[in-house]
Amino acid sequence: MKTASLKTLDLSVPVWDQTFVVAPLVVVGTREGDRYDMAPKHMVTPLGFDNFFGFVCTPDHSTYHNAIKQKGFTVSFPKPDGLTATALTASPRSKGISKIKPVIDALPTVKAERVDALLLEDAYLQLECSLFKIIDGFGRNSLITGTIKAAYIDPAYRRESDLDEQEQLRESGLLTYIAPGRFTVIKDTYNFPYPKDFRR
Repeated sequence: MKTASLKTLDLSVPVWDQTFVVAPLVVVGTREGDRYDMAPKHMVTPLGFDNFFGFVCTPDHSTYHNAIKQKGFTVSFPKPDGLTATALTASPRSKGISKIKPVIDALPTVKAERVDALLLEDAYLQLECSLFKIIDGFGRNSLITGTIKAAYIDPAYRRESDLDEQEQLRESGLLTYIAPGRFTVIKDTYNFPYPKDFRR
């Protein structure tokens, strides 16, 4: 039974269009033909506590088909000052005109080593993933999953036992997507009040 103060949502409209949800913001890179493509994604997540990663995509997008054909993809977690580059990867395609060359050529990118795709150069975390499996059937969407084959991190973001995590985040910040259509930079965080002897 719902709390008296809550209102029932109309499920003929997706729940996610009717509220705010905090999400990571990444750029997924794939090879497309003889060039490369990059696309922003926010429906992304680690899959369990091992080296698996997944993101939601649709067969209507080239990223879906590129990942299948090339059997892999990259993931770049942009720094806060990488917002403009990240936004550029969302440039729409016109019919018959690819966004790939003009947009990708303008971005600061580096070539991945284990996957034939690009990474955003100014990312705090970069992942190179081989395709694990694709699960279709979430309406028009699919879950694309990969096994992390290589990972690179900016030292300012690496968790170290002798560093103050709050100070690290205050210094560097995390670019965060607030769905739908907003963003923020998280700098202030707090220790989570886990019960005594809590284990994951």
